[in-house]
Amino acid sequence: MKATVLIRPKEGILDPQGEAVEEALRALGFAVSGARVGRLVDVEVDTDDPAEARAAVDRMSHELLSNPLIESFSVELGEGA
Repeated sequence: MKATVLIRPKEGILDPQGEAVEEALRALGFAVSGARVGRLVDVEVDTDDPAEARAAVDRMSHELLSNPLIESFSVELGEGA
């Protein structure tokens, strides 16, 4: 089963990449009041059971894909994920 994990810095956490993007957009003339930069990870889990797949991807996200102290993540399961 395919899964997509979207990882973002938690609110209030310093995001230097987001700040750089925000400054660059302003320099190009875009009116923005903030930018946050995250990561997208696509994984394929060797199961057809959605509950089992979600549990596995949640565990992967907590243990390796994200830093739970400073990042949050969301998981999307499905064919198109």
